[in-house]
This record gives sequence, C-alpha cells and structure tokens, in this order.
Amino acid sequence: MPIWSAEIKELEKLYFSLKGQLPDLEKELERLIKADDENMILLYSRRCLEVIITDLCECELKRDRGSEPLKGILDKLHKERKVPAHIITSMHGLNELSTYGTHPKDFDPEQVKPVLNNLDIIIKWYLKYKNIVTVDKTEVDEEKTQLKKEPLEEVSIKERTEVQKKPAKAGERKLIYIMAISAILVIVAIIAYRNIFKRNTIEKLRSSGEKISVAVMPFQNMTNDTLWNIWQDGIQDILISSLSNSQELKIRQAEYINRLVESQGIVNYASITPSVASTISKKLNANLMIKGNIKQAGNTIRLYAQLIDPETEEVFKSFQIEGGCKEENMFHLIDSLSLIVKNFLIISELEKDIPVYYKQLVSTNSPDAYRYFVQGRNEYAKWDYLTAINLFSKALAIDSNFIQAINLTSLAYGNQFEYETMYSSAFESLYLYDLAKKWCLKAYEKMDQMTVHQKNNTNWIYNNYFGTPNDEIKYLRQLTESDDQSVTAYFNLGNAYNSLFQYDKAIPEYEKALEIYKNWDVKPFWVFDYAYLGDSYHKTGQYRKEVKLYKKAEQDFPDNPQLTGRQAILSLTIGDTVAANGYLKKFIAYAKGMSLPEAYIEALLADFYNEAGVLARAEEYYRQAFSLDSANSDRINDLAYFLIDKDRNINEGLELVDRKLVLSPGDFLLLDTKGFVLYKQGKYQEALKIFQKSWDIRREKAKYDHEAFLHLEAAKKAVANQKNN
Repeated sequence: MPIWSAEIKELEKLYFSLKGQLPDLEKELERLIKADDENMILLYSRRCLEVIITDLCECELKRDRGSEPLKGILDKLHKERKVPAHIITSMHGLNELSTYGTHPKDFDPEQVKPVLNNLDIIIKWYLKYKNIVTVDKTEVDEEKTQLKKEPLEEVSIKERTEVQKKPAKAGERKLIYIMAISAILVIVAIIAYRNIFKRNTIEKLRSSGEKISVAVMPFQNMTNDTLWNIWQDGIQDILISSLSNSQELKIRQAEYINRLVESQGIVNYASITPSVASTISKKLNANLMIKGNIKQAGNTIRLYAQLIDPETEEVFKSFQIEGGCKEENMFHLIDSLSLIVKNFLIISELEKDIPVYYKQLVSTNSPDAYRYFVQGRNEYAKWDYLTAINLFSKALAIDSNFIQAINLTSLAYGNQFEYETMYSSAFESLYLYDLAKKWCLKAYEKMDQMTVHQKNNTNWIYNNYFGTPNDEIKYLRQLTESDDQSVTAYFNLGNAYNSLFQYDKAIPEYEKALEIYKNWDVKPFWVFDYAYLGDSYHKTGQYRKEVKLYKKAEQDFPDNPQLTGRQAILSLTIGDTVAANGYLKKFIAYAKGMSLPEAYIEALLADFYNEAGVLARAEEYYRQAFSLDSANSDRINDLAYFLIDKDRNINEGLELVDRKLVLSPGDFLLLDTKGFVLYKQGKYQEALKIFQKSWDIRREKAKYDHEAFLHLEAAKKAVANQKNN
C-alpha cells in the first residue's frame, strides 16, 4: 500500500464533493486519485493547482493565466491580498515540491505526502471561495460504489478516444507525434485477435469459452517401498484441494475419479495407463488430466506430474520436485508441486485470449502478477495509459523481473506524451519521455534474463527511444524472421522506413501486414494499418491506389476520424473540393464532439491543407490556431515553420521564434526552426551551431527525428564547402 494512501483517500472525498461542479479541477483530481506512480502524483497535484490559479487570475487579477511562472502569480495574489497568507504558503509548498514530478529527478517519496496535504488544504479553501455545495456522506458512498464497479469509465473513454481521433500529421514537423503513435503499435495491434493465431493445446481445449477443467489421477508409487503407498491418494487429495481454491479452474473431485478407477477393475494404481486415465477424464468431461508418480533415487524422493490432453494423450507439460527421502518432507514437496502446477494452469487460463506471438514476450510464474498485467494490457489497448501504468506497477510489485510489464510501462509513458500534447505543447510534456526512458532502461538492464524474442523486442523499444530508425529496422527484421506472421513487426518496419522518408520501402511492409490480415480473413485491428499505407501512397503520388485503399478501409472502419482526415487530404490534393468539404465538416464535428481544444483542431486543419498544397488556406488556419493559443510553443512553431519553409514571410517566422525562445531557450523544436531560417539566409556557421544545440537537447529529452537530422547534416556540409572554397 502506498505511503500516501491516506492522503489520496481524503482527496477522493473532495473529488466526490466537487463532482459535476468544477469540470477542469474534477478532471485533474480524478487523474490524480487514479495514479500510483509518485512522479505522476506530483504532476497532477501541480495540474490541480494550475487550474485553481488560472481561475484566480481571471477572477481576482482580471487577466489570463498567460505563461508567467506560477511563483510570480502566487506572489501577486499574496501582495494584493487576494488569497489568505496561509493558503499562499500551501500553494508555494505544493509548487516547489511538485517540480520534482514535472521535471523528474531524485526526491524522497515521503515528500509526496506534504504535497497532497497542501493540495487538500488548498482545495477545501477553494471550494469555500467558489461557494461549492458539497454532497452528503450517503451520496459519496453511492458514488464510491459506482466508481468501483465502473472506474471512471466516462473519462477513460474520453481519454482513449481523444488520442484515436488525431489523424496523421501532414507536415514532417509532426514526426515527433507520429513516432509516439508508432510506439503503441508493437503491442496493441496483437492483443485483439484471439482467434487468428495458432493455438496451443490448452487454447484448443478452451475454445468453448469455459474454464479449464482438470482431473487429477491417483499418483503411482514406483519406489518399490510400500511406505509411500499412502501418498498415492494423499498427493491426489492435496493437489485437488489446492487447485480447487482457484476460481479460474474446475477441478473434478477425487471420489468421482476413484469410483471410475474402481469401475475399471483396477486394484493397483500402477495399472492406470494413459489410455485408462484418458477414458476416465473424458467421462468426467475434463479438458486436462494430471498423472504422476513417486520415485526414489538414493536419499532423494522425486515427485513427477504431467499435464496430458485426454483426447490425444499428448503430454505437453511436465513438472518435477524433489527433496530428502523422509516422510516428514512430503507435505512440503506436495505443496511445492501443487503451487507450480496451479500457477501454470491459472496463467494458461489468464492468457487464453493472448496470441502466440505475444506470449513469447511474457514470462512470470505469478498468477497474481499476470492477472494485473492482463488487466493493465487491456486498459493500454483502450488508450487509458495511466490506469495501465498503475496496474503494471502492481504486477511489478509482485514480480519485479516481469520484463513485459516493464516494457509496457515504458511504452505507456511514451504514448501518454501524445495525449498530453493535445492540451499543452510537446516541449512542456517531455517529462513523460523522461519516465518512458527510465522504464526502458530498467528492462534493458535485465537482458541476461530474457529469451531471444524478448531481447529483440526490448532492443526495438530501446532503439525507439535511444537509437535511430535504422537500429529499429535491425531488430524488427529479426522479429519477422522468427515469426513471419507478425503483423506488428511488419507494420513497425513500415513506420521506421516512413520516418526515414523512404516511402517506397515502407509501402511493401505495410502491404505485407494487410496481406496477413486478409489471409486470416479478419479486418486489421485499427485504421492506422490503412492510414499509414495511404500516407505513403500519397507521398509517392499513387493517388489511385490511395482511393482504392480508402474504399476498403471505409468498410472496416466507417466514420473513423483518422481515415476521414486522410480522405480530406487526398480530395484537396486532387481538387475535389466538394468531397473535401464533406470530409472536413465530418472531421470537425467529430473533433468538437470529443471536446478537443479549438486551437488544436485549427492546427490539424492547417496540416491537412498544407499537405495538400493549398497554402493560402493552410496559412489561414495556422494563424487562427496561433491566435487561439498564442502562448503554446507548438502553435508558434507551426506557424513560424510554415512561413519560413514555404517562403511566405521568413522575417515574421523568425520574430515569432525569437520571442518564444526568450521564455523557452531549451525548446529544441523552436531552435531547429531558427536554425532553418539561418540556413536559408546562408548563415551556415550560425545555423550549424543552432542545429547542433537543438539536436543535442532533442536526443537527451526526446527521440530521433529524421528531418532535424537532415537539417544538421546539410549545415555541416554547407560549412565544409565554405571552408574548402
């Protein structure tokens, strides 16, 4: 149990008190009480404070929040006596400590508690300030019951769908977003198709959808010492008793098994052949049977057990446990055997919906850890990354060497970055990359414990954060060589080539993934299998193929916003303005229905027009997005880079960038744009210096970006040419 659980419970009470009355604060507080990770708790505590301060700026200081540091605003509120001094003290305390979460670095987890205590004090004051009427205890209890049954489903749906509705970005400046999306795909696309992969023996037996049923035969004494005869039934009884405690399994009881044994005229258990055991198991409608024996080697007693398919008499799993040849050791040996058999069966039951490829990545002997992992994986697939992270942390608390739980935690933090950038700038959300990289390194440090398949997958994730697309391609190729039906590996190969602008190489990889789905006679898991291939067709001028592809995609994913966005770009490109307007109207309605920030919607529309080459309309939308959120560095950079890249107003673009760099001198996106201006002006030495600074910060804080790499290389070449001339 976290050391701050009591503080979270107090904040949970406040959450129910303000539910439905302060939506912005409610949203951040809800995410806070769901979080387990100390960094995320500090982050969302600060976000709660930001919501309150934004409101106080408007109500008390009569101005927008703007980009002024929080400390400065708190000082103004204190100086003008807008907020009581003791509340200002709590706000300062929360602000100072929470920075350890927004910019992760070493801190004592005990420091989370005063942050939460201060937040509790602040919110209670704020509720009085807003004259919020709190609900009574009965209502709170009812809400808590509902929360347990349906854990914030409405918000979870919103969070996962808001990511889904974001279409592929038009400009190459958006690669940082697209790269984040591709990190999702190594896992999510393979978890939804439980019926398209070759099943192992247990999955074949589980095809009816019922629980695994097991018949445990009496064990056979093969020691030639009658002392152990009593344990033939004893081991059977203890195994049945232990396995019966598992809700995931159906265990046939000993009295029915032994009655059938007797009906076969068997007196000596040594006469229970596999054929006889299979007959008994089938009469009991058991999916599996356990048959075992007791053997002795010198001073060692050994217990053997085999899991057998009654239909085929195939042995597909064997277990062995041994210890000192003393009768008093038997209970310990049987308990140990029972545990490993039970864990194997429960994990087999839990993983029944996971395809073979995915199972190659998962290894734990703990059913409880695996259960949390499966739950987390399901939330991950629904885009609820924070809940997934919490569940993975519970799995790791039980089994700290659970490699895939570590890897998915890393990917979940990286993908949460994508969600956060819809509401704040990419540069401001980079703390999530810090966490993603931290967890990636935790997995990487355990390479010596991994299978070959796990190593290749972990190396892919590692190079997604620390390497280059060429490094990713190496390990993705190894994954396809070990499993030529791995749709996700082919898809991510396409993404890797796409990020290198090698669209001709990306196309066959995307096409291979779709071909596999077609052979399986199932639709792809999600629309990106179509959208990214369509994007590559578009960039290579294969518009007819793109049209044909989208017609098929519409059948599998009707009214999907990503597809609608791609169709809008294609229609604008080929000059079909009627169709384009229809797609754009449809896209805007969807985006507004999901409460996407208006500035973000305008920026997406600008990207559509930009990729289609309709530059006048693109500039119009970039300017509208900027006017709606002029403090957001992404909106500034979008407009500035467009003006510079398309030679529409280089001086204005440079002025926008320089003004923002004064406030955010480490923003590598803005630095890259400034370097681009200098390069176009022929100031190669200055450009190289700026490009290098941007690149170094990018590689430390984020991921590889090929456009930025090409900028840097072009500047290096230009400087070298100047020196040679």
